[in-house]
Amino acid sequence: MRTLIAVPCMDTVQTRFMISLMMMKRTEDFCNFYFYMNSLTYDARNSITKEAIEEGYDRVLWLDSDMSFGPELMEQLGRRIDEGRDFVSGLYFERKPPHRPTIYRALMATEREGVAEVYRDYPESGIFEIAASGFGAVMTTVKLLRDVTKQFGLPFTPITGFGEDMAFCIRAREAGYRLWCDSGIRAGHIGAKIFDEDDWEEKKHE
Repeated sequence: MRTLIAVPCMDTVQTRFMISLMMMKRTEDFCNFYFYMNSLTYDARNSITKEAIEEGYDRVLWLDSDMSFGPELMEQLGRRIDEGRDFVSGLYFERKPPHRPTIYRALMATEREGVAEVYRDYPESGIFEIAASGFGAVMTTVKLLRDVTKQFGLPFTPITGFGEDMAFCIRAREAGYRLWCDSGIRAGHIGAKIFDEDDWEEKKHE
């Protein structure tokens, strides 16, 4: 099994991210790192997709450079992929208030805007289907990337109302794929502090 660990980034990355990356257990027969520096995240993701397909990788572990995660992240996501899924996200939260989860139950597009319904009542731990997620801590198969690319061209190019991550998820679902989140796989979003579920304001009032 060949896995590409892909990190779109600017000139610098967070120290806590690098510590998480260095501590992460790499479970595949072969894995490689691809730090792609580009101010346009969608262009970076499109280039990483091209690299993964052309170089014959089996999986891509997508990580944003402002994430913090445990050593088991790759193993946990890989286990869910081994069960036959093509897209699995861990659970993490927005850096800015109200620190909502970055998983979505539904996406609705109009001619002028896109509306994303946040998945608020997710299970405490377990796998469940989603309409979309951010790409801060996601594993995909290259088969998924190849099929979306064949059908739609550049898979991460934004569409009206949605950025690159949502646009990819829309295309993946239109291509017949199901998207999943495992809420037992947690990551932190690095800001002035590491934000997690405890900071989600709606949770405080349940």
